[in-house]
Amino acid sequence: MACDCNKGFADSYMLLKPEHASFLDLLRVLIYPNLSKQNFVECHAEDLEDTWGHRWLIFMSILAQKLLQLVAKPLAFFGNRIELLINLVAFNGGVFRLLLNFLKGELVLPDSKSAKYLSCIGKLDARVKLDAVKRDDCKYYPALSMMASKVSYENVAFLKTTVEDHWKMEFVGFYDCLNGSKGKATTQVVVVLDKHEDRHTYVVAFRGTEPFDSDAWCTDLDISWYGIPGIGRMHGGFMKALGLQKSVGWPKEIQRHKNLPLLAYYTIRDILRKGLSENEKANFIVTGHSLGGALAILFGTILFYHDETLLLERLEGIYTFGQPRVGDEAYAMYMRQKLKEHSVRYCRFVYCNDIVPRLPYDDKEMMFKHFGTCLYFNRNYELRVLDEEPNKNYFSLWWMIPMILNAILELIRSFKIVYQSGPYHKEGWFLIAFRTIGLVIPGLPAHGPQDYINSTLLGSIERHFKVE
Repeated sequence: MACDCNKGFADSYMLLKPEHASFLDLLRVLIYPNLSKQNFVECHAEDLEDTWGHRWLIFMSILAQKLLQLVAKPLAFFGNRIELLINLVAFNGGVFRLLLNFLKGELVLPDSKSAKYLSCIGKLDARVKLDAVKRDDCKYYPALSMMASKVSYENVAFLKTTVEDHWKMEFVGFYDCLNGSKGKATTQVVVVLDKHEDRHTYVVAFRGTEPFDSDAWCTDLDISWYGIPGIGRMHGGFMKALGLQKSVGWPKEIQRHKNLPLLAYYTIRDILRKGLSENEKANFIVTGHSLGGALAILFGTILFYHDETLLLERLEGIYTFGQPRVGDEAYAMYMRQKLKEHSVRYCRFVYCNDIVPRLPYDDKEMMFKHFGTCLYFNRNYELRVLDEEPNKNYFSLWWMIPMILNAILELIRSFKIVYQSGPYHKEGWFLIAFRTIGLVIPGLPAHGPQDYINSTLLGSIERHFKVE
């Protein structure tokens, strides 16, 4: 992450610059201490860890980013072909109809801008209906949040059709914003308005990491950070994705030329300012899955930082699903205080062995900490309210056998769930195939949207929300 700029807004920082590192440089960082003298590490921090373990993590972070950039084009091409293939099958009514149409010369080619076209994430779980939960049910906001997080991965036509025809809500917009991290990554946000009698709710859903987007994965794997006075250290890649400006950080107000790219935080904040000031009945929720969850809680952080009184009074809650860690202990303490001070509900959903909420590491070499209420669901969608998910750093030999066994049982559940919970929860062939990956990398399929949707619908979350 290159950042040759004035960083006066931060009292400390550590920025990794993979483009400046050769393979010999990476080997050197493992052998020799003093990170500040490495040309691919830019830092200003009196208490910077310079242990072998910390240097190893920097080595792995930069190596992973360089490898991802190396395979960016073939990875994107492969993802595009996979997506095209699954839509080709769907548009033609299944494999057998596809072959028949091909032989008859009537093959239907998928249009990527069509309302019927699904991303790989959407194909894992094609559910879009919200009928299973009524608006007066305490499960409604979590279920709506996860569904909005899931559909945020889709194209605009799909979003409009889903929101207006299936949900009977107002589609406010889809915003493609500048991501300041290196590469061509962008940050996408969906805004929806749910109007019901005297209660109007804006739903802000940040899109997560798309599976075949190398730039987005580089944002996730970058362990750079900025230390903001009065808040603490926060993940540098996530902050840039939200709209951090290189030279000034987070000014409360900005002047942007209409032809310049949008910045996610300021774009969404101004939409909410306008909507809430015009409608005294309205409130809003912020949500996201994976990287989107990290951006959702950081969005709330900058609202606190700017003391956005109107928005904070109307912020009903922040709901994240499979969210990675975003800051250090000082940041966690700041957020606990602010969430309590402004009576903002923050719920962090974690399904079983999902790998992403367990990253970046929470150990003596790293600074990242979770905070807030962790709603943890096991394979049977049974809820436990915890401070931290079990096996908090994922990579543990003690947990490997239980995780593989759990992945086997999840695969078996794919065939049983339709009989146990009804046809709405039926799992398709693409999802079942994806679950087989869990036999080798347990916790990866658990990060998909399907189990988080099931957790909000089948889990006993009402006992938590009734108490709250």
